[in-house]
Amino acid sequence: MSTLLQCILNQNPEICATPTDGVLEYLYGARANYTSTPEVKAIDVEVAERSWRGFCWGGLEGYAKTYTDKPNICIKTRGATIHHGWFNKFMPYDMKCIVMVRNMKSIISSMEKLYRDNQEYHQEIQNHAHMTGTNTAKRVDQWFASPPVGLALERLNQCFHEGLNKNFLYVRAEDLTSYPDREMNKIYNYLDLEPYKHDFNNVEQTVKEDDSVYGLASNLHTIRKSVKPLTPDYDKVLGPQICDWIDNAHQSYQRLFGYIK
Repeated sequence: MSTLLQCILNQNPEICATPTDGVLEYLYGARANYTSTPEVKAIDVEVAERSWRGFCWGGLEGYAKTYTDKPNICIKTRGATIHHGWFNKFMPYDMKCIVMVRNMKSIISSMEKLYRDNQEYHQEIQNHAHMTGTNTAKRVDQWFASPPVGLALERLNQCFHEGLNKNFLYVRAEDLTSYPDREMNKIYNYLDLEPYKHDFNNVEQTVKEDDSVYGLASNLHTIRKSVKPLTPDYDKVLGPQICDWIDNAHQSYQRLFGYIK
């Protein structure tokens, strides 16, 4: 659903919305060197810290300016929220994060459907010799214990634990697809940008990603041209027992975002 939002945003000539982006990984590499390099440790601590933060902001700003000539960029990344404190140390304004959420049963159902649709290709999640990922229940356990689902859920929980959530805008996929005008106006208000009249019946696939590099299906982020309400099918795909287990095991998430009472 985050890809759908990026494609909608790209209709606005004032915004460039990216696929899942590598700039955070660039900053990770720089942070590792800042932390461990002798040349950094040998100089005045305040100078090192001040110049390090300037380096981070300069790198991020330079990245954005060379990525697009549009005045606004919406960088899609899976890890920015958990690093809110770090980013705010070097950014001259508060970092804004839009977090897409969806019924957890629908997320897992989508993963299972993609697995079933791509069985002519080798998929890392399944290993018959070790009997891992060989049925739906085992695959569900693995998705909750590994990226992208498990890591994203862990980071979200940590953001609420630290109170970082109050800085972010959470958008339910079900609401974006059912009430796109309302949700996009909410997003523009959060971003302090003028609302834009979007064409929700003609959303082009301007954001493309190949998730096979993560061991997932290559068509994970294919969107529909027209924004329409989602039709849940998790009971059929996962079965009632697994659906009940998800609601119970992840009830804090499911309750928080209104998926169960």
